[in-house]
Amino acid sequence: MRLHPFLLLIALFVFHGCNDSSNVIEDEKKASVFELIKYIEPDDPDPIPERAWEGVPTSLMGSIGSINQRYNRSTPPLVENSLKWDGVAWRGERVNIQLVVWSADDAGDLTLHNEVLKNNSGDEISEKFVRSRFVRYVLTDEFAGGCGYRKKEDFEVHLVADALDEVSTLQLPSQTTRPIWVTIDVPKDANPGVYKTQVMIESSNGGNLTFDLELEVQDQQLPEPGNWSYHLDLWQNPYAVARLHNVELWSDAHFARMKPLISMLANAGQKCITTSIIDKPWNGQTEDPFESMIEWRKKVDGTWSYDYTVFDKWVEFAHDMGITEQINCYTMVPWGMSFAYHDEASDSLAVMKAEPGTKEYTDHWTPFLKDFVGHLKSKGWFEKTTIAMDERPMKAMQEVIKLVKSVEPDFKITLAGGYHEEIEGDIYDLCVASRYTIPEDVMSRRKEAGMPTTYYTCCTEPYPNNFTFSPPSEGTWQAWHSAYKGYTGYLRWAYNSWVSDPFTDSRFRAWPAGDTYMVYPDARSSIRFETIRDGIEDFEKIRLIKSKLEEKGMTKELDELMEILNAFEISNLKDTPAEDAVSRGKNFLHKVSRLL
Repeated sequence: MRLHPFLLLIALFVFHGCNDSSNVIEDEKKASVFELIKYIEPDDPDPIPERAWEGVPTSLMGSIGSINQRYNRSTPPLVENSLKWDGVAWRGERVNIQLVVWSADDAGDLTLHNEVLKNNSGDEISEKFVRSRFVRYVLTDEFAGGCGYRKKEDFEVHLVADALDEVSTLQLPSQTTRPIWVTIDVPKDANPGVYKTQVMIESSNGGNLTFDLELEVQDQQLPEPGNWSYHLDLWQNPYAVARLHNVELWSDAHFARMKPLISMLANAGQKCITTSIIDKPWNGQTEDPFESMIEWRKKVDGTWSYDYTVFDKWVEFAHDMGITEQINCYTMVPWGMSFAYHDEASDSLAVMKAEPGTKEYTDHWTPFLKDFVGHLKSKGWFEKTTIAMDERPMKAMQEVIKLVKSVEPDFKITLAGGYHEEIEGDIYDLCVASRYTIPEDVMSRRKEAGMPTTYYTCCTEPYPNNFTFSPPSEGTWQAWHSAYKGYTGYLRWAYNSWVSDPFTDSRFRAWPAGDTYMVYPDARSSIRFETIRDGIEDFEKIRLIKSKLEEKGMTKELDELMEILNAFEISNLKDTPAEDAVSRGKNFLHKVSRLL
C-alpha cells in the first residue's frame, strides 16, 4: 500500500500531540487520516418473511430505542415510537443513546446531522462533542459449549447489530431497520443545567426525522479517563492491524494505523500495555499470532544478546497514546513451553523446550532476565513492568516466581487464572476467572498495598460476557460486579485479535463469536465496547459517591447503595437480565448525585 506523503506526515506528527480527552475524542472521530476500509454487511442468513412488514407505513419511521437492545435488521423494531429522549450525566461523562429508523419502502440515503446543545442560561456545548454513528451488522453464532474448536456449519448463525460505523451517510433499503448510536461527551468544564439539542436524519427520498434530546448535566465531575481508578486490561494485538491494513509490521504506516485504535482504548481508561517477549506465547491460536517484540540471539561463544528495538517502539507509542501505568510481558510460561531464538553458530532459527525448574529453563531465562532488568531501568520502566502469565499451573508458577525473584526481588509478576493461596502474595497484578472467590481479608490487604486485583471472562462463561450475541447491558454490568465484589478492574484477552474478515463474520474456528475482538478496524467502536466504557464510568461514580456519602454520614443512602450492589451477583443473571440491575443502579446514581 502506497501512502500519500502528506497524509503520512500528518499521521507521524500527531503521535507527539497532547493527550487530553478532547484531543483523544477528536482522534476517535477522525478514526484515521487514511481512507477507511469499506464496511460491507453480509446478507441475512435467516431473512424474515415479507409479511412481517405488512401494515408498516411506507414513509421513513423512527424512534428512540434502548442501548440495551440489539435491533434486528430485517424486522420492524418493537419500540414506543417516541422522538424525545431525556437523560442525566456528570461533567466529563459520555452519554449513550440509541435511535432506530426503519422503512417499508426504499428511503434512499440517510445523512446524520448534529446540533449544538443549549440550556436556558445561554450555556452551550458544541456539536463537536456529539457523535452519531450508524450501527452495522455482522454474522454471529451462539454460546453452545463455549470453549473449544468449532465448525461454523454446526452452530446457529444470524445477523447481529454491533459495529459503529464512521460514515455520515448510509442507504436504507426497503424493509430494513437501522439503529443509530449517539454519544455525547460532556465537557469537564460544562456548566450544570438542562441542555437541549436535536439529531436530524435527512433522507434523500424525503421524510426527514428530527430527534429531540434533553440532557441534565449535574454538578458532579468525573476525572479524565487517564485518572480513572478502574484497572482495565484489554489485550492489544498490533499484528492484526498490520494484516488488516496490509502495511509493513512496525513501519511508520503501521503505527499511523494503530494511533486512533489505541487512542480509543486509552480513552476508556486502559492501564496495561500488552507485550510479547517470546514468539507465540499462546501457541499462535489467533488469526494473527503474536511474535516476539524482543530479538533473542545466541552467539557462537554461547553468550546471549537481545535487541529491544521493537519492544521499545511499541511501549513508547502506547505511552504517547496515553496508556502509561503498566507494561505486561508475556510470557515465561507459554502454552507450548518452547522458546525460539536465532542461533548464530548455525545462522538459523532454533527452538529450546524446557519446563520451569529444570536447569535448561533456568540457563535460558537467567541471562535474559538480568539483561532485561538493566534495560528497563535504563528506560525508567522497571517499576511499571511485570512478567505476565495466564492460566498456568501453580507448580510452574512457583518455579517461575522463584527464578524471577532470585534475579531481581523487586520484579513484579502478573497472573490471570485461578486463585492459589500459596502464591497470591507473590502476584502483584492478580486477575482471577469470574467463578473464583478471593477471601475478603486478602482483597482488603491487596487493596491497601495498591496491588491490582481484578477478574476476567473468556469463552468459558455464558454470562456476563462480551460476545457479539451477548446482551449489551452485560458489558456495563461487569463493572458494577467489580464494585460489588471489591475488584479494582476487569480483564478481557482480546481488544482487537481480529478474525479473517471482522466486518462480515465475527465467528472464529474456536470459541463463540466475538470472543477474539471488541472493536473493529479503523477504530470503529462497537456496542460492546461502548457499554463496557459506560460501566467503567459508573464504577468511578460509585467510588466517588460512596466516599462523599461516608464523609457526610449519609448512612441511609450508603445502605441503599450496598443493597443495589448486592444484586450484581453472577448467579442472578441466570433468571434476571443484566439490564434490570443496571437500570436500577443508574437511577440511584442519578438520584443521589443531586443530594451531594
